[in-house]
Amino acid sequence: LLNKNNVKYIIVHCSDTNDNENLCASDIHNMHLSFGWDGIGYHKIVCRSGKIENGRPEYWIGAHVKGKNDVSLGVCLIGRKDFTNKQFMSLENILRSWKISYPKAEIVGHCDTGNTIKTCPNFDVQSWCKERSL
Repeated sequence: LLNKNNVKYIIVHCSDTNDNENLCASDIHNMHLSFGWDGIGYHKIVCRSGKIENGRPEYWIGAHVKGKNDVSLGVCLIGRKDFTNKQFMSLENILRSWKISYPKAEIVGHCDTGNTIKTCPNFDVQSWCKERSL
């Protein structure tokens, strides 16, 4: 189980799927099962419409970032680079809520975690957060 007191990172991801594909949490769940995982690795999914869907419960250790799953929560924007305004509004709501529950956690993009060559989520999360005073 994920110890709430150990959450050091809130990690923003993208699904790295075509921006015109309207995928949802069940699609990501099935994709992750096909990788041999125990289902969806993220805790929250933000659909193209801005709808927020639950992935793993927050008390479960995620499967979204190598070496930091036991100290992080993961949120995934559906798409690759062209995210919608509604997605960004929903992301901001999730991050504000999680910062209340996990005030010591640092918000970063997957690409900022080390241990990866990925560019996910394909925007500068820390600058985006500063613009919104997160």
